[in-house]
Amino acid sequence: MLKRTFDILVSTLALIVLAPVFAVVAIAIKISSPGPIFYRATRVGRYGVPFKLYKFRSMVVDADKIGGGITTAQDSRITPIGRFLRRTKLDELPQLLNVLRGEMSLVGPRPEDPRYVALYTEEQRRVLNVRPGITSPASVRYRNEQALLSGADWEAVYVQQILPNKLAIELQYIERATLLSDLSVLWQTFQALFR
Repeated sequence: MLKRTFDILVSTLALIVLAPVFAVVAIAIKISSPGPIFYRATRVGRYGVPFKLYKFRSMVVDADKIGGGITTAQDSRITPIGRFLRRTKLDELPQLLNVLRGEMSLVGPRPEDPRYVALYTEEQRRVLNVRPGITSPASVRYRNEQALLSGADWEAVYVQQILPNKLAIELQYIERATLLSDLSVLWQTFQALFR
């Protein structure tokens, strides 16, 4: 209950404080490429329930229909403003709305595409027992994941190496998660953004 209260208070405050940033990013997206400002991606949430995750659109319209579910290094579907949004993680800010709606938490295992959740082992599925988060220890560790995904076998690299490593980190997190550890992850995320 304390975690949910913290999520509501912080996400509400952040949405108010960051409203000017939302406005600037929205204008930049509209000017730079045709299409909507937001992108809604289907992700798997708590207890395996799918939900729509909000992001600022950083790719061309219908990018999910002309390429993979994961963005690779030098992906041609990313718009010029999208590269900046992804590098700075500004594209993730609309997920504060998902937090407010109760679909996500500020800190928790990152929500995954249903295609990859279908590959989880029984042990790995334990990450679905908690709300997914905007940030997590694995997302801090794999902040530049996109750069690791290059070449023709990028999906094999993701499924066989990166995803199992990320899930192991997420499972360790949920075993010992406290409000204090969440604050630590938020601080690490903040630091990583300015490295």
